[in-house]
Amino acid sequence: MTADATPGPVDLLREAVREAAAALDDRDGHVQPPALERPPRAEFGDYSSNVAMLLAPSLKMAPRAIAEQIGERLEGSMGETVERVEVAGPGFLNVFLSDPWFTTALATILDQGDAFGGDVVEDSARERILLEFVSANPTGPITAASGRHAALGDSLARVLEFAGHAVEREYYINDYGTQIELFGQSIAAAMRGEDPPEGGYQGDYVRDLARQVGAEGLSPDDLDPVTRRGVELTLEQVSATLERFRVRFDTWRSQRELHDDGRVDDALEALGGDGHVYSSEGATWLRTTSFGDDKDRVLRRSSGELTYFASDIAYHKDKHLRGFDRLIDMVGADHHGYLGRLKAVFEALGGDPERLEPILVQLVNLVEHGERAQMSKRRGEYVTLDEVIDDIGVDATRFFMLQRSHETTLDLDLDLARGQSQENPVYYVQYAHARISSILRNAGEERLRRAQSADVRNVRLPLQPAERSLIKRLLELPAEVREAAERRAPHRLTTYAHEVASDFHTFYRDCLVVGAEPSELEDLRISACLATQRVIARTLDLLGVEAPDRM
Repeated sequence: MTADATPGPVDLLREAVREAAAALDDRDGHVQPPALERPPRAEFGDYSSNVAMLLAPSLKMAPRAIAEQIGERLEGSMGETVERVEVAGPGFLNVFLSDPWFTTALATILDQGDAFGGDVVEDSARERILLEFVSANPTGPITAASGRHAALGDSLARVLEFAGHAVEREYYINDYGTQIELFGQSIAAAMRGEDPPEGGYQGDYVRDLARQVGAEGLSPDDLDPVTRRGVELTLEQVSATLERFRVRFDTWRSQRELHDDGRVDDALEALGGDGHVYSSEGATWLRTTSFGDDKDRVLRRSSGELTYFASDIAYHKDKHLRGFDRLIDMVGADHHGYLGRLKAVFEALGGDPERLEPILVQLVNLVEHGERAQMSKRRGEYVTLDEVIDDIGVDATRFFMLQRSHETTLDLDLDLARGQSQENPVYYVQYAHARISSILRNAGEERLRRAQSADVRNVRLPLQPAERSLIKRLLELPAEVREAAERRAPHRLTTYAHEVASDFHTFYRDCLVVGAEPSELEDLRISACLATQRVIARTLDLLGVEAPDRM
């Protein structure tokens, strides 16, 4: 977090535990802020730490004895905000917090407003990041498979920005090479009423492009203009689909431009000058084994044709020259063998390979009635992202696409995503937000203003377990954002959003809100609703999902 950021309640508790532990250790600055965990059961306290067991080897004392001393110091330093501290098992420090700690924590969440949960990166760790994602070949509509890349990349960008990084989103247009030539030939063939060439592209979308290109007066015999126009029209459709999916890009980079303006040749020349390029069997090779790759790679085939790898070298040189602190590349599951050579090339270009971060995104399967759909863009047998959105909506598509780690193949259950029930996770979370909006509407504007102006720190009423659990859950948002950013794991937020919704539904079941007596209790519970609404809305926004006021 920034130097002037206000520490949260959990941060202050962690620091209090650290200071109590440091008082037992004469090695100045040795004790780091300890981990705090929420125990699985309430009888183990509100938070637990193993700090005593970590200190035991250096202090040469039994962990339980250390924990008892830390507990005594903690009770003395935290005053009324701690109820008691217990030592459990081999030396766990279990902290039971008082109601004033919880009301102060709730007030802190409210005071921070929309900023709560963000700005969690230390100043020294902030980075200027180029995040390249989707980058699907412009040879057809965006498919459901590419939709996972789109949801993941956009959500990760949102998380990184909220955490404190500066992020630029980029789409690399693969508009050069064999596949683009086949795409143009397929459009030209459709314009003549012929079958596509071997290995070419089929499907209604190719025929639609052929009709549109023909209507603009282009001849199928003028292959280059037909190809270029087909790519342009496809990119227009891709851009419209991504915008509909709430995905935006700051920059679009063309592979063709890298070739046309000589940057590919320049990059290969630079590598040749450094002795990394050699000729063998009529082909030109890059000695990537010098940088840890398992074998050298071809740059120019014996036929004279440049490989896609050659274009990628120029693209990554261009990225390197733009001065980003970190380059994140999202690549498909079929690019597994590509990652090593990509890092090798980046190092050969003078870049730090540790700053190039490829993310391998596994496949997505659409499942309906227990059966998986098979997809192939080239054969014309595929499901477009637009079709999925038409079926289950943007919110469900994004939420379900983000539910699993990018390292795991995702099965998107269309039947579940269509349902409006508690079993549908996005519906369950959105319903919690809508329910809170209904509660606040029922409270009325005047009552809501009074609750907002009240200082819940002054409430001295016993809290229900459901109230305490809800507040603890809300306090987890900063840590969840930090973890999602550091691990490149926005899927964590789908789980967190569901947990917040679950705790709120329990709170609403157990605690009367509007009409609670005395009025201070009503203020507290309305405030808890407001804080929960903000946390749910923020978490959903990081996922690119709307937070509706009515359902």
